[in-house]
Amino acid sequence: MRLATWNVNSIRARVARTVDFAVRESIDVLAMQEIKCRPDQFPYAEFEAAGYTVEAHGLNQWNGVAIASREPIDDLELSFPGMPGFAKGYEGPDAPLEARAMGATIGGIRIWSLYVPNGRGLDDPHYVYKLHWLAALERYTRDALAADPDLPLALTGDFNIAPTDADNGDPTVVEGATTHVSPPERAAFQALLDAGLADTVRPLVPTGYTYWDYKQLRFPRNEGLRIDFVLGSRAFANAVVGAGIHRDERKGEAPSDHVPVVVDLDITNPDDDDRPMIF
Repeated sequence: MRLATWNVNSIRARVARTVDFAVRESIDVLAMQEIKCRPDQFPYAEFEAAGYTVEAHGLNQWNGVAIASREPIDDLELSFPGMPGFAKGYEGPDAPLEARAMGATIGGIRIWSLYVPNGRGLDDPHYVYKLHWLAALERYTRDALAADPDLPLALTGDFNIAPTDADNGDPTVVEGATTHVSPPERAAFQALLDAGLADTVRPLVPTGYTYWDYKQLRFPRNEGLRIDFVLGSRAFANAVVGAGIHRDERKGEAPSDHVPVVVDLDITNPDDDDRPMIF
């Protein structure tokens, strides 16, 4: 299986290049974030013509997640247990849920497409929401793997966190002053790893960013961030045989500000000693 995650930054604006990428790179499952449309607005026809089934979850012109697959999509969920909501004027647990998570079982693998809240600013209520959202995701992960330690689980998507200094090449993103690199955010990311997940890409792709701001020539200067991930449980990580960050997708006409992250899985031979060591 070839699995990719991509914050497409509006699927209706970029459907042609998204489908072209999926077909050209022989992607079996594509997890998308920031689709920026409701399900009734999603351009299904282009994906279906290329052999994909799509499930989409969006509430308005913001956020939104989707999964396109060449294999059947089963056990669909539009939130993980305990996922908090957010909206201006709401306090406490009754805030409405945003379209930020979609889980499905595909080819025996539990795959989540996740769009973690941005945080906006260190003194913004959205930052507190982001930390609560990540804490709930950690609890879900711990519970899922405690119930089934052999579960092949993948949390994919835009995490809006650069977990180490090596993942931050943007001079405007400064620890202690901006989101994405603050100690609490990095601790929340580490907590996901401690819950039983591994970064399945970095061991195979030692350098490279996944996002570059449109402003100030960030891409030509390679002043980017690595904030898009495929985090996997032990069972998932042990099946990973290759990975890539497709930097060239940031080029061309009207690209997304993110690029796809891809992992290749061999789920037929879990005891192969020649596999790269991820976990």
